[in-house]
This record gives sequence, C-alpha cells and structure tokens, in this order.
Amino acid sequence: MADQLTVIVLAAGGGTRMKSKTMKVLHRIGGRSMIGHVLGAVGVLEPTRVCAVIGHQRDQVGPHILECLPEAVLAVQEEQLGTAHAVRVALEALAEQQAAPEGGTVLIAYGDTPLLEGGTLRWFAAEHEAAQAAVSILSGVVEAPQGYGRIVRDADGDVLAIVEEKEASDEQRAIKEINSGILAFDSGFLLDAIGRVGNDNAKGEYYLTDTVQLARDAGLTVTAFPVDDVWQTEGANDRAQLADLGRELNRRIVTRWMRDGVTVMDPATTWIDADVVLAEDVTILPGTQLLGTTVVAEDAVIGPDTTLEDCEIGAGARVVRTHGQLAVIGDGATVGPFSYLRPGTKLGAHGKIGAFVETKNAQIGDGAKVPHLSYVGDAEIGEGTNIGAGTIFANYDGVNKHRTKVGKHARTSSNNTFVAPVTIGDGAATGAGTVVRKDVPPGALAVSAGQQRNLPGWAQTKRAGTPQADAAAAASPAGKDPDDA
Repeated sequence: MADQLTVIVLAAGGGTRMKSKTMKVLHRIGGRSMIGHVLGAVGVLEPTRVCAVIGHQRDQVGPHILECLPEAVLAVQEEQLGTAHAVRVALEALAEQQAAPEGGTVLIAYGDTPLLEGGTLRWFAAEHEAAQAAVSILSGVVEAPQGYGRIVRDADGDVLAIVEEKEASDEQRAIKEINSGILAFDSGFLLDAIGRVGNDNAKGEYYLTDTVQLARDAGLTVTAFPVDDVWQTEGANDRAQLADLGRELNRRIVTRWMRDGVTVMDPATTWIDADVVLAEDVTILPGTQLLGTTVVAEDAVIGPDTTLEDCEIGAGARVVRTHGQLAVIGDGATVGPFSYLRPGTKLGAHGKIGAFVETKNAQIGDGAKVPHLSYVGDAEIGEGTNIGAGTIFANYDGVNKHRTKVGKHARTSSNNTFVAPVTIGDGAATGAGTVVRKDVPPGALAVSAGQQRNLPGWAQTKRAGTPQADAAAAASPAGKDPDDA
C-alpha cells in the first residue's frame, strides 16, 4: 500500500428519513454508533490522515468522532451541496491543518455503512494502487439493483461511467453491478479534478461520481472492484434499514464467537455487541444480551434471559436470569435467578447473589452469600459471610448515602435491617428481625426485638364472626373459654 493514505469520511447529511432528533450516523447498532463502526474499520488501515465532514448537529457528531478517533480532522460543510462539495471542504480543511494529501491515495467512505470492515478497505486500496488508476469504485453485484447507480463497462471490462438509475437506459438498468459510493483516488488527480466538478444537474449539486468522466476524458484509468460481501456497503436511511443491518451485524458477531469456541444455544435470541470479549467454552443460553464492553471468562454459563452491560464475569461463573451493569463477578460465583446488579457490584470468587437480590456499590467477598430477597447498597461484606433472607442495607438517610461493613464469616439472620453507617464485626451474628443501629463487636450476637407475648383468644374476641375467628374456635380445646387460657 502507498506510503500516503488519506481517508475522508462523509457524515454531514441530516438523515431526515430517520425521523429522529438523533443524527443518523449516531444511531447505534452492535454497541457502537454507525459512524463508530466505520471509524473502527478506517483505523485498521492506519492511514496517514483522516478527515470527517460534518454538518447537521455538528455539536454532537464532531465530539463523538473525536472520541472514536482523536486524531481525525473535522471539516464543516455548512451547506450540503453534494458529495464532491463535501470532499472539497475536507481537502480545504486538511490544507488549513497543513495536512493536505501529498501523493498516495485518497479513500472516500460514508458514515452510515456500519458493516464495512477494515480488511475490505485495505484490499480495495491495494487493488486501486496496483491498477495505477485515477479513480477506483468499490462495486457490488446484486440481484435487485433498483435504486443504485450502475457500473457501465466496455467490451474489455474497463469502466466507462457510473449511470444513475433515473438516467439509465433499459439496457443499463439491467446491469447488476452497482456503485457503493466508496471510492479511491490518486491524490494528484483528485486535487486537480475536484474543482472542475460542475453542478449542471436537476438538484444543482456537485456529484463526486462526475470525476469518473473527467478521468476518462483525460485518458486516465478508471477501475471498479466488486466486493463479494455487499452487506458491507449497505447504508441505513431509516430505522427499518437500521434494524436489518443490526440483525445482520449480530448474526455475524454471534457466528464468529461460535467459530471461536463459544456455545450459543439459540443464536436467534442472543445479542452480542461488537466490543464484547468471550473466552473459549463460554456457554450462552437463550434470551441473553451481552452489551458494551462485557468480558466473560472460560467455562462461564450466562443465561437464560440475562442482560449484562459492561460487566466482567469470571471463569466458571454462572449467571441466570439477571440484569447487570458495571458489575464484576468472580470465578466460580453464582448469580440469580432474578438478580439486579447495579454499578459498583463486585462479587468474590465462589460467592453467591441469589434470587430477587438487588446490589449497588457493594463489595461481596470470596465465598460470601446473599441468597434471597435482599437489598445490598453501599456495603462491604467479608469473605465467608452469609446474609439472611429479606435483609435490607438501609444506606440512605434522605440526604446522604452511608456504608455498612459486615466482617468475615459473620452470620446474619432473616429480616434484618442494617441502618448505615454501621459495622458488624468478624464472626458476629444477628437474631431474626433485628434492626442493627449500632456497631456489633466481633463474635457478638445482636438482637433488638422485645420478648414475645401471646394474647389468647384475640381472634375470637376481636374478629368475631369472621372465618378467622371460626377457624380459631374450631382449633381451640372443646369447651374451653379463650378468656380462661
């Protein structure tokens, strides 16, 4: 590949057919924006320079592009006057940054083709350079070419023109090779030709495809290289097309992971974002979504019916029917069913977060267990400790959040409330129903309830005539007055 490679990404259009307050290229599939996918593909090339052309909602699009690719130069297209005008704006912006192309290749891509792959761009640029062409077109052969510009070749296969469908003859409409819009230029030719592109057309716009005729008139080479995988050149103009691209992207991601040694029980109901990392021998059960930068280690089993976003799951862990975000699960730990892991949750190796448990900003030690029906917020639980069913870590006083610390190998009973801030020492215990309002020393038993009292005959006296009173009377010793008990 040439020493100098410039990539221009066009992302200025409004995308009105999306019917959205969000700019088209910022709509997301597979965990990234559409333009994020494109910039990821561009980054694979390690180009000399990248310029992104922005226009509509530039205050949102520009910072997002720089977040994805900090070295990119931003060019603002104030009026959207066509693709050639956008490229001219990009070249002017590069010149202002003293980064104008000096020889080599200029590659034009679009911000709404999220399935585009870096390997395809590298192949295309290499073919363009090998052909010593002034202009090269990334084309595709499709069975239903309606709506696309056609690649017209001569008898020798050389490219004569790109003809838009509305201007094509019946014979040209029968051509199945289409223009993807992704182009490669010799930089010297482009710098000369871009100022000579006119706008003598129905829309009064400057079309980049007109450079094909300029190259032909100059006796220069124009080539087209059909890509086998036409999906890579598909854009999304509305949400239905975006959904189609999302399904195809997900199918590819899931298939890749299965080929890399991951068991996916039901690919049709499994969604995996592009930045998720899975180890060999991970098993994913139906109805699972792995989102963001989730990482799952070997032999872990995830699902069914589980959503994990930006989570880290240890080797051999088991997570079932759980919703988790920004949580870390240790090796061999178990979570679920019906657990809710909020940000800051960290479960140690071989620990347990059980059914109907919600955790937030909670560090739960190795081998520690929160098995049932509990809320653990702003807490630290030591290794080997067991938290009884129905326990509430009362972390909020109405103004501030406070932490609770439970030591190692403690045993707390059911229906406890820990009123933070409070510390329960190593090896301590609590009685059932206890409300802990002050620290519990190591090894101590904390109880807060008074002595139980029974009021005999209460149901017959206070609920006379009800099924409750009748049942109580029937169960009482025959002839015994409840008031005499």
